[in-house]
Amino acid sequence: MSEKILLVDDEKDFLEIMAERMEARGMVVHTCTTAEAALEKIKSENFDAIILDFMMPGMDGMHALKEIKTKSPESQIILLTGHATIEKSVEAMKLGATDFLEKPADLEALEKKIKAAKTERMVIVQKQAEERIKDVLRRFGG
Repeated sequence: MSEKILLVDDEKDFLEIMAERMEARGMVVHTCTTAEAALEKIKSENFDAIILDFMMPGMDGMHALKEIKTKSPESQIILLTGHATIEKSVEAMKLGATDFLEKPADLEALEKKIKAAKTERMVIVQKQAEERIKDVLRRFGG
């Protein structure tokens, strides 16, 4: 089954090229040019991975990461940046980023990270479903 990806970057040319390259590898790619648009999109759709640019005008990737994790804790977020620092990488991971990748992104490495993110998300969603079932059984004496 294809990976369903949300790619978020304010650089439209980069966004289009990456989306095309990812689609050529069999992924289903949705794109947004702002973090705000991405937050709207995740209200109505689920994604196996969210690839999020770190530096964007308006809401930056770090703030978007916090917002997404608050609204959708199972979301697997891979931050992309051309401005990586060890401090920012560590901070992003503490906030719940799945991974961190420097631009220009190596598509092979990104694809591996996306596949790992999809697997992790599936495990989390399964655990959430099991907890909901246990809760229903507790409440209704099953």
